[in-house]
Amino acid sequence: MTCSVPALTLHDTGLEITVSGKKPLYFNYFWLRDNCRTSFDPETRERVFDIFAEPAPPVPTHAAITDGQLDIVWAHGHHAASYDLDWLYRHASPGPRPDPAIMPRTHWHSDYYPRMRRFSQPALKADRGARREWVHTLLTMGIALVTDMPATETALEETAFLLGVPRPTFFGLYFDVNLHVNPDNLAYTAKALELHTDVPCEDLAPGVQFLHCLANTVEGGESLFVDGAAVAAELRRTHPDDFAILCETLIPFYDEHDNYDMRARQRMIELDAQGDISGVTISQHMADIFDMDQHFLDRFYPAYCRFGRLLQDERFLMRFRLNPGECIVFDNHRIVHGRAAFVAESGTRHLRGTYTDRGELRSAWRILSGEGRFAA
Repeated sequence: MTCSVPALTLHDTGLEITVSGKKPLYFNYFWLRDNCRTSFDPETRERVFDIFAEPAPPVPTHAAITDGQLDIVWAHGHHAASYDLDWLYRHASPGPRPDPAIMPRTHWHSDYYPRMRRFSQPALKADRGARREWVHTLLTMGIALVTDMPATETALEETAFLLGVPRPTFFGLYFDVNLHVNPDNLAYTAKALELHTDVPCEDLAPGVQFLHCLANTVEGGESLFVDGAAVAAELRRTHPDDFAILCETLIPFYDEHDNYDMRARQRMIELDAQGDISGVTISQHMADIFDMDQHFLDRFYPAYCRFGRLLQDERFLMRFRLNPGECIVFDNHRIVHGRAAFVAESGTRHLRGTYTDRGELRSAWRILSGEGRFAA
């Protein structure tokens, strides 16, 4: 948006900039004073101006538009401020600023495994371009395979730090998916593990999950993955009333043992601000006793079961064997995963896992794409 001679009108609480032939753009004085360039530390980029300390509402003693910028001298302290008109025009309308990390999600089905993107771990560590493609894949597809993982305990940590800071759950910072003597989770047995998202019993379930395969010589134990967003989209298309129920209803989840008693409520299908399906949360083994009104359950259970059966539909269910040296990385709020049973005596199966947050994944894309507020 450009203008050769914009007009300026001052009011009691703000000013208007009028571009010829267009509706006037209004800017509040508090907002203008709060967003002077000098309000932000040049090194940390954090706001350092304290609007609370102003002794009176900000009022300009001088305001003029010259050479593509608005120049103001504020009454208190005679502080001089300048604002680029293009910057003001970008912020004239209410609403969040454009976010490059919000992008369309591409749904996939059971035949996706041969086409699933694969990234070499050494290349991800060395090449910013490879990391950019990896992050883009995780944001759009929700899943990717990292190959050439060193057979070390530190390899998982190094990989996770490429996306964010590994975050603990009540299981710990890292967890080992193998046979435990006294298991407190089905994952630590040789039994089949039903399709689920991880740890919905925490208030904020972990965002991005990493599973590094260190050994897998057992008979069985096939990995199962489903794009929950694709399944939710199919439910929305075929049974919109069921879809609405699962979007609106808070489901109780729990995990209780001798040393912990975790409880939280989650929506089974999540929508973003645009109304697109941003995630799913489901776990039968961590589902608490549903405590909704019994008459409401007359409608809820059919919707719940229809969605659960659809997740198991062969059209959506991707099956593959995770091999040593591979790390599957996926959005735990979108991708539903499980495992076929295996024969414990037939060999060794050992996966090591951790999590980072979804917000850090989006942060990584904003940095790698060079589209942040302070990008050069």
